[in-house]
Amino acid sequence: MTTRVEVTTPAPVPPSGTIPFLDLGTTTAVVATEVRTGWEKVIASNRFVGGEEVESFEDEWAAYCGTEHAMGVGNGTDALVLALRALDLGPGDEIIVPANTFVATVEAIVLVGATPRFVDAALDTGLMGAAEVEAALSDRTRAIVAVHLFGQLADMDALARCATRHGLVLIEDAAQAHGATWRGTRAGGFGAVGCFSFYPGKNLGAFGDAGAVVTSDQGIAERIRSMRDHGRPSDSEGRHYNHVRIGTNSRLDTVQAVTLSAKLRHLDQWNDDRRRLARLYAAELPPTVTPLLQLEHSQGVRHLMVVRVPQRNRVRTELAALGIATGVHYPTPCHQLAPYQHWSPGRLPNVETLAGQIVSLPMYPRLPDTDVMRVCDALAHITADMEPPGDRPGA
Repeated sequence: MTTRVEVTTPAPVPPSGTIPFLDLGTTTAVVATEVRTGWEKVIASNRFVGGEEVESFEDEWAAYCGTEHAMGVGNGTDALVLALRALDLGPGDEIIVPANTFVATVEAIVLVGATPRFVDAALDTGLMGAAEVEAALSDRTRAIVAVHLFGQLADMDALARCATRHGLVLIEDAAQAHGATWRGTRAGGFGAVGCFSFYPGKNLGAFGDAGAVVTSDQGIAERIRSMRDHGRPSDSEGRHYNHVRIGTNSRLDTVQAVTLSAKLRHLDQWNDDRRRLARLYAAELPPTVTPLLQLEHSQGVRHLMVVRVPQRNRVRTELAALGIATGVHYPTPCHQLAPYQHWSPGRLPNVETLAGQIVSLPMYPRLPDTDVMRVCDALAHITADMEPPGDRPGA
């Protein structure tokens, strides 16, 4: 008689400590001394808006992104709005955008009076491709917003060809992709403009709100410099009350520029740290948990470690009970949000499926390997009696 032995995954023991979703202190500590020194210089100068610190960071960021110009602005949403305005996009224009993005992408389109044309994305990457764009084109389409979601560039070869073929403006929403590349070219270096957020939790984060637009078009750069400063011409030295266009107040603070310059010197190392942690996750995650696919020619920066899981609510609840924090980016696609349902094209099956399955696991530079292993062990135990995620919402 043969005795059947059942092998089960042992239940993880709740630890005394918790695993945070994000720990900004690990990077803040690296630059704290340099930032304090820079801030003391700013305090001594009494120049808190503009000045050499802002110009220095703008030059550094443009060089890093491989563009001719970088314009610091108040936040990532302003970066998008100012970029759209500088491109003369507005009422009557349709702009193609993936429905799975942070609301600011769509918010900016609506704020300039244009119409968002929501499209689906690939189930395995969460990224919009050229096929989705082609299917959504109309005679009103003027632009495409490529969203480099979770730190990975979309297929920029295919999107650039599509934009050229149809005479469309290509815009990059690179708010989650600082330093990410496609065939060696960094985010921001493909479209007419690249828009960045430096919100504290980003790969390159300020100590408050901040953003930037990058471009290699001199005319676009001059318009954005003017519009971010109440419509003053970019050469308005000594002419404080000369306003040549309708603008707004969206200037990068000097103290944030100091912070960003200090952090930029560490960005590549921090991105390498994130990529190594993502490889560890991929090697240790159970088969019931599916990481989003990384494209062949894209070197992502793992802004978020996003996986698909079955029975998401149960998984997150049980992880939380073990002291493991998680996030969902994003639980409701933009075309289903109340203010934007007016522009909904109907069902977008892949986006809606992802919205019901994705979980963002802890990810930040200097996240201990032991914490990654704890997360993976916990997921193996929690999902042991579940089937891998399918192609239906919540499956």
